Amino acid sequence: MSCYLHTENSPDMESVYIQENGQLYRLNPASGGVNDHILKPKPSRLFSKGFSVELCMNKENDNGRTDHFIFTYTKEGNLRYSAKSLFSLVLSYIADNIHHVDSLIGFPEQIGEKLFHAADARQKFTEPRTGLRALQKFTDAYGSLVLQILCLKDRYLVISEKLEEIKSFRDLTCLDLSCCKLGDDHELLEHITKETLSSLIRLLLKDNCLSDAGLRKMTAPVRVMKRGLENLSVLDLSCNPRITNKGVGFLLSFKKLNYLDLSGSGIEDPMAAIQRIQIQIGLSYSEVPLKEFDHNCKTEGWAEHTVLQWQHIVQERIKPQRNLKSRAAAQHFYGKRARTEEPCASPLERGHRKSCENLQFYKRRAQVCSLPLLKNKIEDNEELQNKRTPSAEPKEQSLKTKHLGLLMEDWDLLNSY
Repeated sequence: MSCYLHTENSPDMESVYIQENGQLYRLNPASGGVNDHILKPKPSRLFSKGFSVELCMNKENDNGRTDHFIFTYTKEGNLRYSAKSLFSLVLSYIADNIHHVDSLIGFPEQIGEKLFHAADARQKFTEPRTGLRALQKFTDAYGSLVLQILCLKDRYLVISEKLEEIKSFRDLTCLDLSCCKLGDDHELLEHITKETLSSLIRLLLKDNCLSDAGLRKMTAPVRVMKRGLENLSVLDLSCNPRITNKGVGFLLSFKKLNYLDLSGSGIEDPMAAIQRIQIQIGLSYSEVPLKEFDHNCKTEGWAEHTVLQWQHIVQERIKPQRNLKSRAAAQHFYGKRARTEEPCASPLERGHRKSCENLQFYKRRAQVCSLPLLKNKIEDNEELQNKRTPSAEPKEQSLKTKHLGLLMEDWDLLNSY
């Protein structure tokens, strides 16, 4: 080393530092001594002042997504980002590829709910090819948690578009299909009688063009095999004019029924139907409308937003038909008005509608009451009826007395227990 210090051709030597007693000194190459100046350490900088960072995403593998990072702003207004947790990244990846998942059976409910909402936010259940398969993964694993109450009142277009998706729901407790005009041979009515919907407690089928044949098909599993809608408690069959007294006989197999609505049906003999329902099912006729048939149900479950998405898609498809209003306005401007003739109802039909206007039944909490009280009530009703209608036909009087007699026998049988 000494030869390099005294030779002219010695290489350029940089500064040499010596640490002594915890202090750092620099050795001066020219003088060969130690510089007494104590060096102050400079602040370390990871990047230079002109260094900048650009966030680049691989668009081929990640579809240009930037939701792997959380972007926030500091107090100074600078943009700051931080990476999401590993759980969030894995959840997003599975939600994007939910149609490739084999099964979710065994996964915790908390994870399943988060995964369902993540897939729903990406509209995976509205896709025509993979939506049904993705939805079935959740319904098979979590059952009623996906959907407990399904309200499709006046949503017949949603039923026709998403029939298979609707059939995939399991363990529903309430199903509202009012005003959907399904008819007796609709595939959804056949699906209702299967074991996957044996948990139904409330079924609303108002204004669905049902007849006695449809009731026979719907009650066949309960009557023959004791399966299907055996747990049904509330049944609404109102506004189905093709249901007659014959169809009432098919309803007698619902032993757990607590509320029944047959208003607006085609029952020719309401008194006979009331007697039969009271004797064989134990339901009492209600003179006032019951709140159980107010149709105020609402879709509840994980898939509540999914059903709303289906309805929104259907409404978007039928929007072009609203342009027909301009054509109607033009016809009105030129004096061409559409013919709006109401069908004339015969006097018999008017009387029939008035007789079946309110035909609702309920099960009383106290089925047994004292017989003298019932006799007094019947006598009071007879007096009021005689005062109001003194010129009643003998046929109606015989029918009422027959009905009251059967009621007396019914209460005698109940009091004998």
